[in-house]
This record gives sequence, structure tokens and C-alpha cells, in this order.
Amino acid sequence: MSGVTFDTIIRNGRWFDGTGAPSAVRTIGIRDGHVAAVTADGLDEAGCPQVIDAEGKWVLPGMIDIHTHYDVEVLGGPELAESLRHGVTTVLLGSCSLSTVYLGAVDAGDIFGRVEAIPREHVIRAVDEHKTWSNGKEYIDALEARALGPNVAAFIGHSDMRAAVMGLDRATRADERPSRDEQRRMEGMLREALRAGFVGMSSQQLLFDKLDGEVCRSRTLPSTYAKAGELRRLKSLLRRSGRVLQSGPDIQNPFNLVSQALQSLGGVRNPLKTSLLSAADVKSNPYAIKMMGPVARLINRLGGNFRWQHLPVPFEVYADGIDLVVFEEFGAGAAALHLRDEVERNELLRDEAYRRGFRKDYESRFGMRVWHRDFFDAEIVACPDQSVVGKSFGEVGRDRGGVHPVDAFLDLVLEHGRSLRWRTTISNHRPEVLRALAVDPGVQMGFSDAGAHLRNMAFYNMGLRLLRHVRDAERAGAPFMTVEQAVHRLTGELADWYRIDAGHLRLGDRADIAIVDPERLDETLDGYAEESVEQYGGLSRMVNRNPATVTAVLVGGQTVVLDGEPTPIVGHRRTGRFLRAAHKAPAPAAQEGVLADVG
Repeated sequence: MSGVTFDTIIRNGRWFDGTGAPSAVRTIGIRDGHVAAVTADGLDEAGCPQVIDAEGKWVLPGMIDIHTHYDVEVLGGPELAESLRHGVTTVLLGSCSLSTVYLGAVDAGDIFGRVEAIPREHVIRAVDEHKTWSNGKEYIDALEARALGPNVAAFIGHSDMRAAVMGLDRATRADERPSRDEQRRMEGMLREALRAGFVGMSSQQLLFDKLDGEVCRSRTLPSTYAKAGELRRLKSLLRRSGRVLQSGPDIQNPFNLVSQALQSLGGVRNPLKTSLLSAADVKSNPYAIKMMGPVARLINRLGGNFRWQHLPVPFEVYADGIDLVVFEEFGAGAAALHLRDEVERNELLRDEAYRRGFRKDYESRFGMRVWHRDFFDAEIVACPDQSVVGKSFGEVGRDRGGVHPVDAFLDLVLEHGRSLRWRTTISNHRPEVLRALAVDPGVQMGFSDAGAHLRNMAFYNMGLRLLRHVRDAERAGAPFMTVEQAVHRLTGELADWYRIDAGHLRLGDRADIAIVDPERLDETLDGYAEESVEQYGGLSRMVNRNPATVTAVLVGGQTVVLDGEPTPIVGHRRTGRFLRAAHKAPAPAAQEGVLADVG
């Protein structure tokens, strides 16, 4: 095709359009931030400032991360390069009832600090320094005034609205209810956010997420105190607008979990699009996962619109000492994490009555829980005492003369504090179950928690790891889904469900693109790495590093990753935008000879 100029040409890559349709080797021409040509023939490269040779590579729509906690990081570090470098070009903020649309700085610190393991003082500073908005529209404008790296879409958080209207103290008291005026104000906040383009509202009923700070410390999130009437009125706004409720059930209350699924049903009213946390093959209950797929299929067959969120990789977590959010789910763990002062905490850990309670919690096998509570399945990876590195706490207890695993753990925490680093896999450990979940229509690929739990986990490259699983199964002669289907699940399927302008790579679509080398979908995806976060005082966080796998990433036609590394424009020029729900940006007018045959 001659006589037509492009800003970028991607030559001879295997093109996936995000719909699940068969892939094909194609050359793509990009102009004005959109896909202007897809052709089996060559394009005239004269005058084109950037030509990327993608022979042997996969050219995908940029991946979508539907569950992040970047709400604080995006304020001072809007490039969000940790997601970009793994082929993610769209992220959703505002998960788990948490957002920064209405919260003041101190309340944001109390809500985000402990729940998401983001240092409270840095949350307070970021919100205090950057907040200029007072509603959803102004929040969107403020984000788009920043040098956004990826595209951003957002939920508005129920806890955000509730705390702003009632005050954090009243919003986290079981004997307090919003007044009629406060209820109307919350509904007005939600209505305004939906008009501005938010994808929906997130709520949370899970009871082991605890607040930081002093006044409300160790109370659960504000949304957990909401009664049925309050929730019903907010959900009715979502039903009428066709927007999404993201929610987390109280897993210790089976009735709450069932009711959360049933709420998706319509009948005489619109179905409530519901994305529920989460479909996980937890070690603590290997049978629970067997119910999740049938529940989703039944709800959807009856007219609902229900999905489970799912992390499509083993859920491996790390911890420094006793600082791990899953300890919040049982009494002894929550009691230790309640104490901020290290001296007080250490006194508690030495107390024999406390240890008896911890051992009782550890040995209890009743009720739903996230952590499997097996210290033989917990490997020490770093410690000043090198003799214990590579061992489990159970093995250390045996080596020390038959000490109970709980006591071996607490003794090492007392000896070494946060210098004791250990890991365990909580869920998604069985490859055959991961394969079944990957093809289940009631499951969405998501739940990375990017931007949170900075010292505990890193799932920024979860999409790449799913692609590797699919590719390896194909090569082994035991395919469970095609690469095209996997790409669709990570891109177009999510974009269509959340109704955002992303996830596709067809003529006229925005040029949000990831170029992946399938030969480098290898063991580097599992490697451990850390990197400091400047805006969090140089805190070292867990990240993923596989620069040879994603060779280039474009957002809106601008190259943000090349040869596996962020380009100089990242953090200095806005490449992403806020994606408003149910809004399709108009494609540039096609010029004669540009729209090529894709067959």
C-alpha cells in the first residue's frame, strides 16, 4: 500500500484482534493513535518514523487488569510502569469499596494503609498533596491532567462514600445508620459518578480487612456495616444504568455468599452485573471451588449477569515477620496486627496465654478461611540466622526438639522481626483446576491487586503466565483452550463486559498494543525481583521482571515500552486516558486505500 503514511508500522507479527477469532500474520499501520491498516501485504514504510519488526511475535490488544489498588500510586506516579512493562494497557481503580474520590487524606490513610499494606503515612501525604477534586467528574479531570501511562477506568468505592458522608468513626459503628439525608447524599455521589463515566461501584462485606490509624483501628471497612436497605438503594442505581457491582462476600457466612450471587438476578427488574471475589482454589478447602462454576452458570441461566474474578496463577504470598493480611482472619493474628508498637507486640507474642490461643486458631479446621494454616507449608527465604533459610517453620520446630510450629514461628519473629522473610502458596496450586477455571464462562481473569500488598505479592504479569500455560499445553498435545481464546479472555471479553473502549485490535480501534515473544514465555515469568518505589520513601516492593518477553507496548499509538523497558516518554507525557463506561471514542475518518482487507 503506497502513498499512505503511518506513525508506526508493526510488520509481520501474528495478529490477535481480541475477539477470539483466528489469528494471522499481518502488518499493522497506526495513525493518530488508532489502527488504520491491517493487511497481509506490506505497507509503504517511507516517511514512517517507527517500524517494529514483529516477525515470530504475537501482536495482541493491550491486556486489561480489572482489579488494582493503584488509587494512591496514580496520584504521584501516574505512569504505572509496573503494569505497562507486562503488556497491560488498561487498569481499573477503586476495587474492594476503596477509592479516593471523596475521602480526605487521614481517612484515606486509615482505610488503605492496613487493608492494602500501603504505608499509611505515604497515603496521607499523597492525597494531601494531590487532591484537588470534590466529585467524580473532577476526579476524572484530575487524572487526565496527569502523565497517565496506561488507560484508567474506575469504580467508586462504597466505603469511600460512606465514610465521607457519615465520618469514618460513625461509618464503622454497628449501632449507627446513615440518616435519610446521608443516604440521599450517597446515592447522589453514586449517580454523579455513573454519569461521569465510572464503570460502577465496589463494595465489600469481607470481615478480615481492618482499618489502620488510632481512632478506628482494627474495625472493618465502612461498607461492611451497611445494612440491606442501604445496599439495595445503591444497587438499584447500578441496575437501572447497566453498570457493575464489584463485591467481596463474607466468606464465613454462607448465606451472605449465596445472597451476593442471587442479587444478580433480574426478574421484573434489570439484572445486576456482579463481579464477585473470587474464584480461588484454596488449599484450606479443596472442595469449595467445585461449587463456584455451577453457581455462576445457574445464576446466569436464570437471567443474571454474574462473574467470579479469578487470578489465573498460583497465589504465592511473601511476608516479613508476622505482617501478612491473611492473619487478620483469626483472632490471634488480628490481635498481633492490631498493635503498631513493636515492643507491645513482642510482649504479646511472648505471652503463653496468647500462644495457646494462636495454637488453637492454627489447629482449628472449622469454618471458611483463606490461609491453610500449615506452617510446614511455609518456606523461610531470608533470615539473619542462615541455618533456617530454606526450611519450613514446622521443620525448624522439629529441629529445635519438637517445638510446636506456631511457637517456632513466633520465636523466629521475636528473634528477627521483619528480617524474617517467608513465603507460602495459599491457592491456585493445582494446574488442572487452573485449566478448568480458565475456560469457565462464569469466571473473569483478574484479581491481580496491582499497587497493593507491596511486600507480599507480585502478579503484574499474570496475563503472560496464563498465555504460557496455554502455549505449553498446546505444545504438550493437551490443549485446554486456544491462544486466541486466552487473548480474548484477557482483553476483549473484559472490555465488552465492563463496556470500556479497550481490548480490541481491529480497524479503527485505539492502538493499545502488546507485542509478545512466545519463545520467551519461560521461567523468567516466575522469577523473584524487587524494586524501590520513590513516592513511598524508597520502599522496596515485589515486582516481576521478564523484559525479553514483552518487546514493545503502545498506548494510544505511543510507544511506552520498547525492548522490554519503559521509554523516555513514560511519566513525562500522557499516553493513557480515563475510559468512560459505555463511551466509544470516534475513530478517525478512513482515507481511501487505508482500510485494508483483513481476510
